[in-house]
Amino acid sequence: MKVSEIMTTNVECVTPETTITELAEKMKSLDVGFLAICEADRIKGTVTDRDIVIRGIAGGRDIHSIRTQDIMSKDVHWCFEKDDVKDVARKMREKGVRRMLLLDQNKRLVGVVSIGDIARVEEKESGKTLKDISEAA
Repeated sequence: MKVSEIMTTNVECVTPETTITELAEKMKSLDVGFLAICEADRIKGTVTDRDIVIRGIAGGRDIHSIRTQDIMSKDVHWCFEKDDVKDVARKMREKGVRRMLLLDQNKRLVGVVSIGDIARVEEKESGKTLKDISEAA
């Protein structure tokens, strides 16, 4: 099964200059805890609600001056939308991530897949993936 069959396609991006207040508001309105950071149609990083708390608020800095670029993860993990679900699950295990960005053949963001998405179609793969990610944490 191709990962494009199970991916979430309504992925939204914010810019590196987005304030963390705007970022948190966007996450709330979309009911998500993960966003891609994009600039000029290219992925620059990712950010989670946990990043806002740990890297932003808990750092003791003025939250009105913190930008997404200050707290984002620059090490972006991605696969192609045409990759097999089992291959994506394996890559998630290897990288120790719970979400993977999905790109088209032009390396443009088209979706995201989570370990939960994989669990719905590949019980064995998702269990192995979650076990390995959890052990690495």
